[in-house]
Amino acid sequence: MSRPFRFGVNMMAPSTGDEWRGKCRRAEELGYDIILVADHLGMPAPFPSVVAAAEATERPRVGTCVLNVGFWNPTLLAREVATTDALTGGRLELGLGTGYVKAEHDRAGLPFDSPGERVAHLRRTIEELNKLLGSEDHAPRPVQKPRPPLLIGGNGDRMLELTAEHADIAAFTGAQAGTDGTLSVLPAEDVEERVATYRRFAENRAEPAEMNLLIQVVEVTRDRRATVRPSLHLTPHLTEDQVLDLPILLLGTVREMAEQLRVQRERYGFSNITVLERSMEAFGPVIEELSGS
Repeated sequence: MSRPFRFGVNMMAPSTGDEWRGKCRRAEELGYDIILVADHLGMPAPFPSVVAAAEATERPRVGTCVLNVGFWNPTLLAREVATTDALTGGRLELGLGTGYVKAEHDRAGLPFDSPGERVAHLRRTIEELNKLLGSEDHAPRPVQKPRPPLLIGGNGDRMLELTAEHADIAAFTGAQAGTDGTLSVLPAEDVEERVATYRRFAENRAEPAEMNLLIQVVEVTRDRRATVRPSLHLTPHLTEDQVLDLPILLLGTVREMAEQLRVQRERYGFSNITVLERSMEAFGPVIEELSGS
């Protein structure tokens, strides 16, 4: 049986306090279930931003999409997580990743390790968070027990294995990130293979994780092919039909986009759908179309 949809918006643009609260209230009006904040230099700091989002709204949960654990000491991160969960009334969802933009580490004066070392650091961080936040002796204490729900995002086998072991929400980007921050989109069949690999790692889980997809583009159009053709040079490794089949692109009428998400839920299991801030308004009618699905 398919999980019901949940919809999130990943906020990325710095704002004044009034602007930020206004954006978050608008997200609630549009029906978003989760207000998320990324963790990149030049973007809003995650924890104060999600606290402000929770104070400005009543219904949505709040979270990080995703924290770069290379920026964080696990013990200090546990304090941030517990405090934020308490200040948001137990509405926090904690997204974690390895970080992938070398230039940001250079700007921060932090080492940028090999992929294997970054995955190992993420594993140590998760294990330490589980230990600290699960301890009754840890202060401050999170509201949610033993810790807020954990989202882990990644594509490689080591990341998928880690996700299968620990994540309440398994997140997929549908793209491969380069160390310069650029994204190389994965064809639909590659996304399907990555999901299948994750499921093999997760086959012994007691409870299945919620499956998340980060949508990169949302555009209302009556001619999907005409809309996508000017951008085909950005994906020279894909045909036009392959681009139109990409799960991270939502192109079409509101009804067509809603149907695409229903089909993808059956094909991949994606029921937790995140869009970028720039698509927040365009995606609102799709949320309404899928209400109750």
